[in-house]
Amino acid sequence: MAASDSTSSGGWLLRRSEWALLAAILVAVVLTALVDANHSYWFQPLTSLRDIARSTAMLGIFALGASVVIIAGGIDLSAGSMIALSATVCAATMLALAPAEMVGFKPVGGAVVAAGCLASLLAGFLVGTLHTWLITAVRLPPFIATLATLVGLRSLARALATSTTAALLPTKNSQINVYDPMFKFVRDNVWIPVAVCGLLAFVTWLLLTRTVLGRHVHALGGNEQAARLAGIRTENVKWFAYCYGAMTAALAGLFYVANESVAAPAIQARGHELNAIAAAVVGGCSLSGGVGTVPGTVLGTVFLRVVIDAVSKVIKTEAEIYEGLIVGVVVVLAVTFSQVGQLAKGGRRLFPGLLGLCAIPTLALLVGGVVAMTAAPRAGITAGLAALALLVALRFWEGRQAAAARPA
Repeated sequence: MAASDSTSSGGWLLRRSEWALLAAILVAVVLTALVDANHSYWFQPLTSLRDIARSTAMLGIFALGASVVIIAGGIDLSAGSMIALSATVCAATMLALAPAEMVGFKPVGGAVVAAGCLASLLAGFLVGTLHTWLITAVRLPPFIATLATLVGLRSLARALATSTTAALLPTKNSQINVYDPMFKFVRDNVWIPVAVCGLLAFVTWLLLTRTVLGRHVHALGGNEQAARLAGIRTENVKWFAYCYGAMTAALAGLFYVANESVAAPAIQARGHELNAIAAAVVGGCSLSGGVGTVPGTVLGTVFLRVVIDAVSKVIKTEAEIYEGLIVGVVVVLAVTFSQVGQLAKGGRRLFPGLLGLCAIPTLALLVGGVVAMTAAPRAGITAGLAALALLVALRFWEGRQAAAARPA
């Protein structure tokens, strides 16, 4: 399975599922343009394109790293905290090397900026190494190891910001402001993160499809025991995957601090690790490992950002409340559609027995409730009834298929 997927990902043409995802992106854009009362896509196309391009590039940078980890059969829940730590390390390094300039809102110089960026990337490498050691030497499950750093890295970043400002500034602060013109230049030129994301996507594609290491990554995710018996040094492959994931998150952290002009570890990129995993999964990466492509991850990132942007344009006020819900629904739908074929081949049903009967009204109520809260109560009732009818019809169709498959 892993080998065939790796081969298919090496071609220049998209796979069938990726063409479908591209079509879904176009449909989402058209529907948003029609439903949006302000018709922003029609009257402000360049502004809308810039906003989506910036947010897509910043998510795409560490979604590519997350996809490498997932293809290798792992998971990294700490990307958001790694972004916060990276931003804080960069700002704290610059503050330590040029405190007078940072306090006086003056340029700190290229050497100081480079030192801050290198310190952030080094922090990413060290965190990736820590993850690999916890997983391979201590034998912690990847979920537990990265869940611990999800919490710990953000606390470490907050402690670093507080201690650095207490030592170098008149007052202790939990944030470090960054006003250097180089970061402002990056913030004002949206195509810089886009170019970096595109270059990183190309490098990742080369690594996964044109190198021995890329074949080993797919083999590790497909079957770790078989990969080990084949002579692959699986610990080193995991080391690469987790370092790549952490260092891409660290790179994204530099763009976060440039875009926001501050290192704010308490809130920066909180929960964004789930967006990266969602983009990879929507793009076709299997959480079981061994399956995934770079074009799929890029398209998954674009689709996710287009959907989130659509929510903000349609709902208008407090749209961020529903962002997590939308991301969760998109991930569940993506994984469900990818599993439908396997369910049919294995003779399994999506709504089996009493559990299926209870799941149908639960899902219908969820759909109706969401629509009622975001649109209107009457629309929610209509959507809920429509979802109920569709799910009942699907269960009936499953029952007929199962009956037809039974031997006479």
